[in-house]
Amino acid sequence: MDLIWTIVLLAVAAVVIFVVGFAIGSNHRRRVAERTIGSATDEANRIVSQAIAQAESKKKEAIIEAKDEIHKLRTETERELRERRSEIQRQERRLIQKEESLDKKLDGLEKKDETLNKKLKSVEERLVELDSLKKSQFEMLERISGYTQEQAKEYLLKTLEDSLEHEKAVKLLEYKQKTVEESEAMAREIISTAIQRCAADHAAEATVSVVALPNDEMKGRIIGREGRNIRALETTTGVDLIIDDTPEAITLSSFDPVRREVARLTLEKLISDGRIHPARIEEMFDKSRREVEATIKQTGERAVIDAGVNGVHPEIVKLLGRLKYRTSYGQNVLNHSLEVSYIAGLMAAELGADVKLAKRAGLLHDIGKAIDHEFDGSHVELGVEFAKKYKENDSVIHAIQAHHGDVEPKTVVACLVQAADAI
Repeated sequence: MDLIWTIVLLAVAAVVIFVVGFAIGSNHRRRVAERTIGSATDEANRIVSQAIAQAESKKKEAIIEAKDEIHKLRTETERELRERRSEIQRQERRLIQKEESLDKKLDGLEKKDETLNKKLKSVEERLVELDSLKKSQFEMLERISGYTQEQAKEYLLKTLEDSLEHEKAVKLLEYKQKTVEESEAMAREIISTAIQRCAADHAAEATVSVVALPNDEMKGRIIGREGRNIRALETTTGVDLIIDDTPEAITLSSFDPVRREVARLTLEKLISDGRIHPARIEEMFDKSRREVEATIKQTGERAVIDAGVNGVHPEIVKLLGRLKYRTSYGQNVLNHSLEVSYIAGLMAAELGADVKLAKRAGLLHDIGKAIDHEFDGSHVELGVEFAKKYKENDSVIHAIQAHHGDVEPKTVVACLVQAADAI
């Protein structure tokens, strides 16, 4: 029992001690807390005061900076305003100066206008005086001369016209004489220059051709049995074969040089082949005729190239090639045509005329000689006819027509061709 009470008492004592200790600890903590709160309040007040002081300082700095910026902006604005005012003042001064200058010019123009008006008025008054004086002088002249104004004008014009006609006739005679003298000298010089620069060969060709034989026995083979081979040759080729005592040679005679050339080639081929009979004669004749035609074409083309002429119709080229087998006055007609072309071109160059046209007309002036007896007319008429047929240049046709004086030459080219042909 005592133990229980002891324990109870101890428990009560412990509770009392705890309560007393708790009470004492609470007071202490409260005092410590009060002191802590007091110091925190003071610190807070200090921080707030410091913040307020800093804020005031920042505010003052901001106000100062703002005032400085405002002052700076105001200064720049005032400077810009001053500059603009100065520029405006300068512009105003310039405008005032221009206005003053324009006013002065306007005053000067007005004075000049006034002066001009006065001068014009003075001139008009003088013109009136001159007209009056002129009229009075005309009246006086009419009274003295006995002519009216129109009659005097006609008389003067007639006198002047007669004088001019006389002077014109004298001058024309002088120029004509001078031109004749100079043209003769110039013509001689041009012709001599052309002849010196162009020297063509002259070759005389007869109406016969001679064919060499390997031996005299060949003559018998050419004649054939009862003369059938020679008759076939003459009939086929259209030429005469002359077999005489001339050793190792046969003469072909014909006025047609192309036929004579075909016959010569035919006979040479037969002699070379050795087989001579009518059928072989016809075969070799056809082959030789084709060769001669090809030669004629090539010769014509070469002549056109040598003369430097372009655009010639192929049929006219063939006619030119046939001229190779024609002769006139002891000269080969194709060589003669080329020579005329060269000389006409040289003289045209000396005179400043159309060289190509002169050379073309010179080359074609004798193409009528290439046409055989099947066509009627002189070689001039035939040349003109074929040139027209193949659309040749009108100037060339006229030169062909005039080169022997059948018509009067009307162009420089025709005169040049006529002169070159005569040379």
